[in-house]
Amino acid sequence: MSEHQPTGRAILQASDVHVFAGSRTLLSAVDIEVRAGECLGVVGESGSGKSMLMKAVLGLLPAGTSSTGEVWFDGTRIDGWDERQMRAIRGRRLSLLLQDPFTMLNPLQSIGVTIAESLRSDQRLSRAARRAEVERRLTEVGIDPAVASKRPFQLSGGMRQRVAIAAALAADPDVLVADEPTTALDVRTQHEILELLTALRRDRGMALVLITHDLRVAFDMCDRVTVMYAGGVIEEAPAAALEGGALHPYSLGLMLAEPPVAHYAATLNAIPGSVPDHDDVKNRCSFAERCAWSTSSCTDSRPALREVAERRRTSCGRIETIADELVSARATATRSESRPAVDAGPALLTVTDIRKTFHTARLAGASVANVALDGVSFSLAEGESLGLVGESGSGKTTIARAVLGLSTPDSGTIQLAGHDISRFRHLSRRDLRDVRRLVQVVFQDPYASLNPALTIGAALREAVDMRGDAADPDAEVKEALARVSLPASYAAKYPSGLSGGERQRVSIARALCMKPRLLICDEPVAALDVSVQAQILELLREIHRDVGMAMLFITHDLAVVRQVTERVIVLSRGVVVEAGRTDDVLDDPQDAYTRSLVDAVPGRASHAPAEPDRVSAVGTDV
Repeated sequence: MSEHQPTGRAILQASDVHVFAGSRTLLSAVDIEVRAGECLGVVGESGSGKSMLMKAVLGLLPAGTSSTGEVWFDGTRIDGWDERQMRAIRGRRLSLLLQDPFTMLNPLQSIGVTIAESLRSDQRLSRAARRAEVERRLTEVGIDPAVASKRPFQLSGGMRQRVAIAAALAADPDVLVADEPTTALDVRTQHEILELLTALRRDRGMALVLITHDLRVAFDMCDRVTVMYAGGVIEEAPAAALEGGALHPYSLGLMLAEPPVAHYAATLNAIPGSVPDHDDVKNRCSFAERCAWSTSSCTDSRPALREVAERRRTSCGRIETIADELVSARATATRSESRPAVDAGPALLTVTDIRKTFHTARLAGASVANVALDGVSFSLAEGESLGLVGESGSGKTTIARAVLGLSTPDSGTIQLAGHDISRFRHLSRRDLRDVRRLVQVVFQDPYASLNPALTIGAALREAVDMRGDAADPDAEVKEALARVSLPASYAAKYPSGLSGGERQRVSIARALCMKPRLLICDEPVAALDVSVQAQILELLREIHRDVGMAMLFITHDLAVVRQVTERVIVLSRGVVVEAGRTDDVLDDPQDAYTRSLVDAVPGRASHAPAEPDRVSAVGTDV
C-alpha cells in the first residue's frame, strides 16, 4: 500500500487489512470506508469476521493476534499508534457500543458517575454543570434524569442499552461503532433503540458503523452494506440496491434465511453447512462448498472483489451468468403459501386465571410488588403449536416456569393431561414422574443446558434411561440424533466441540428422548445466526408435523411466530391483550399493543418481495 493520504471525504478508512493469530489468517485484504454522517452496515454470520475487523480498526485485537494494513481516521493514519495514542481518540472521537451493555457499565457505579467519566476531558465543568450535562445526556437518549442515581442492575435491558449509548456518545464522537446493539432486545425495544441511533446520527452528523447479522435491520438503518464471509468481503452495495437484489449467492442466502413476518413460508431457506476458516478457503471462492451455483471454476482460484454495477462490488466470479437465476430463486422462495391444516385433539394444557407476584426487597427493608401474571387463561390442544409473544417482562417465561414446576402460581390452576400441576410439591412421586415425561423444554442457550462433562451420547442415554421403558437405549440414541439430522458419530463428541446450532439440535434430541406430549420452546433461536435459526425452525416444524407433539413457543420475534405456530397469545405486563389464529392476529391486530409490536418489526414496510435488480452480462443495471 502507498503511504499517501487517501483522497475523498472518508472519516474512517481501512485498506488491505489482514488479521493473524499465530500462523493462522483470520481476515485478509479487507477494505472499508465510512463517510462523515453515513451509516455503514457490516453483516454476515458468526465467524465471518465482522467484529474482528472493527477490533483491528479500533486497536482492540485480543492477545495473540496481530494485524497489517492501513487505517486512516479523519485524515490521519493511526494503524501504527500505540495504546496511549489510541486512547486519545478511542472512546472520544471514535466510540464503541457493545451488544451487552453490562460490559460497558460498571455495576458498582451509579449511572451518573459512569456518564460523567465519559464526558469530554477538555470540558472544564463545575460539579453543578457536570450534573446538568449528565442529565442532558440522559434526556437525549429518552431517559428520566432521575436514573442517574441508579445502578445498572436496577434498570431494564432497554434502559441499560440507552445508558450505554449515552456513555458512548458523551464525548461527542465523530464515529460510533455499534456491535449487535439490539440482538438481545425484544422487538419494540429494538425498534426504539434503532430509531434513537438514527435520530442521534442525523442530529449530530455522526457516522455510524452497524455490525449485525440481521439484514432487515441493516436495510432499515444503513446507507451502504458490506457483506463479510470467512474473513473477507464478498459484496458491497447501497442498502436499497442490495435489498432489491443480491449480487452474490451468499447475500441472497442471508436474505432468504430471514423468516418472513408478512406471510407463511412452506419451507424456511437455510444455507447448508457453516462458515469455514479463512485458511481452508483462501485459494478458492470461500462460499463454493455451500453454493448451489458453484462449478469447478469457483474452486480453481480465489475470485477478486470487483465492480459489476454502479457503486456495487461482488466477489462472485459467475454473477453475469447466474444473475437471472438469483432473481428467480428469490421470487420462488418468497412466495406466500397456505398454512397446512393441523388436526388438533382435545385440550392437553389448560391454564385458568393464574396470578403471580414477585416481591423485590429494597435496602430500606420495604419490598416492591411486581405483578408478573394477572389472571392469565388459555388452553393448548394435543398436536397444536401455540405462541406466547410480548416484550421482556410481559410474563411469557413466568408461564413456562409455572408449567414446568419451577415457579408456583399464587392462585389459579394448571391442568396437564388430567394432572393438576398448579403446585408440583403436592404431586405424588408417581404423578411427578409422569408429568416430567409429559413435558420437556428447549432453552435459549443450549450450552448452558448441556453438561459439558458428558458426551452427547451419554447425555441422550441419560434421558432415555430416565424414561425407563427403552428396549434398546443405544438404538434410541442413534434414532434421536438422526431425528435432528446429526450423524451417529456425534455421540462421541462433547458440547464444546459443537457449533451453536448443533448444540441446539442436541438439546432438542434430548427433549425428544423423553417422548413428551408437550415441548416448551423458550426463545430457542434467539441466540443463533439467521441461517442456523432457519435450520432449527424448520426442524421444529418437521417434528411438530411428523410426531404430532404440542408446542408452547415463547418468543419476541413475530416472524418466528408466523412460521411455527397456529395460534398466538399476546401478553403485556402479565395480561392477555389479544389471542387468536396467528395469521389473523398478525395480519389484522385488534389491540393497540399488538399493533405496536407488528409495526416495530424491522423492514415491515418492505416485507413484500420486491422486484430485484438485475445485472447484464457486461455488469450494468438493466
